[in-house]
Amino acid sequence: MTDTGNTSGRALADKLNHLFDTVIPAGRGPYSSEEAARAITSEGVPISGSYIWLLRRGQRDNPTLRHLTGMAKFFGVPPAYFFDDQVSQKVNADLTLLTALRDSQVQQVALRTAGLSPQTLSSISEVIERVRELEGLSRDPMHEDSQSEEEVRQVPDVGQT
Repeated sequence: MTDTGNTSGRALADKLNHLFDTVIPAGRGPYSSEEAARAITSEGVPISGSYIWLLRRGQRDNPTLRHLTGMAKFFGVPPAYFFDDQVSQKVNADLTLLTALRDSQVQQVALRTAGLSPQTLSSISEVIERVRELEGLSRDPMHEDSQSEEEVRQVPDVGQT
């Protein structure tokens, strides 16, 4: 469901903070509010780091469309990310995948499947699904429910199905 009034308060702050937490340049930590402001301003949308900081804390909740568009462009997401829940969910799923692909072990597994037949890829997928089940993880990592470390460590007996 689309929620066009979802740009206020915590919702906007949460979405903006999620972008800061997940859209991270390779080989370094997350962007600062000041860094984002400088980059957005250099693209012709004047904005201050302190204003972004206030948005991130939920202390300001009514940015202009121009500011939202500038922030969206900076993070590489559509402006609708900030006010359309369906777009937000799709973008968040894509960001989850990109975050997983930053893991060198995930990259290594993915790269090693190149050139394999569709049947072999299907078999590998089935094995991965079974291992995720044994580890207590959902079948779909893009919609992983948050689990505590204790829940993840509790691996069921192989004989249980």
